[in-house]
Amino acid sequence: MAMVTAGKAIRGGKVAARAVVVAALAGLLGACASKDKGVDLQSYVDTIEPADVLYNQALANMNSGKLNEASRKFEAVDRQHPYSEYARKANVMAAFTSYKMGKYSDAINAARRFVNLYPTDEDAAYAQYIIGLSYYAQIPEVTRDQRNAVLAMQNFNELIERYPDSVYIEDAKTKLRAARDQLAGKEMQVGRYYLERREYPAAINRFRTVVEDYANTRHVEEALARLVETYLAMGLVSEAQTAAAVLGHNFPDSQWYADSYALLQSGGLQPRENQGSWISRATKGIIGA
Repeated sequence: MAMVTAGKAIRGGKVAARAVVVAALAGLLGACASKDKGVDLQSYVDTIEPADVLYNQALANMNSGKLNEASRKFEAVDRQHPYSEYARKANVMAAFTSYKMGKYSDAINAARRFVNLYPTDEDAAYAQYIIGLSYYAQIPEVTRDQRNAVLAMQNFNELIERYPDSVYIEDAKTKLRAARDQLAGKEMQVGRYYLERREYPAAINRFRTVVEDYANTRHVEEALARLVETYLAMGLVSEAQTAAAVLGHNFPDSQWYADSYALLQSGGLQPRENQGSWISRATKGIIGA
């Protein structure tokens, strides 16, 4: 009987000891939670679920507009089944979900990671497209820095060069033209600023950039008209006449041409193209294409 009693005492001591350990762990978690109210106890227990179940749950959440939950599910697929086919699909869908939520940096990072890991995958073009879209969505008004417009153009061009048969090419080209137009608009905004301040050489540099680099944008008409105005102000009559002649040849019905023609006439001049001018060389076969 004494041995049985001792055994019970030993077992009882072990149970008590385990109870102390459990209590201590609970106290530790409680202390952590008190310091950081954002602690989610679920983060300590990551329930393993089949990859296809998680992936389909994520798709269902995304389709029902529960983007945060979809994002968590896609991340869980990658975390729990990192080498599965579903993880590969989840990576690109996570990028798209971040883009839809306006988390553009996360979308760019996730999509770029996918392109780097799977450059020949059938979804690589889509990931590259998401990068371009994310920068495009962040293009600000023309008065602000246009770095995102430049990055959008770079990534859309990369999509076109690397994946020429992609179904996303046409939309990428449309957005590429819009981004180029934005950059041309920025050059015009700065050029007008210099023109108003009578800093003519600086103004000409900006208008020239539009004519040479952004000839197929809607801003080229104004750029040529501003060159007429600026060159006349500097007394460079031949260049002003050339700008007007090129403007009239390519945009005969433009109000900008009507204004430039009237400006020349007020000084007894006519549009006349000088074939040796940079304007003539830069626009030959480009404007009006």
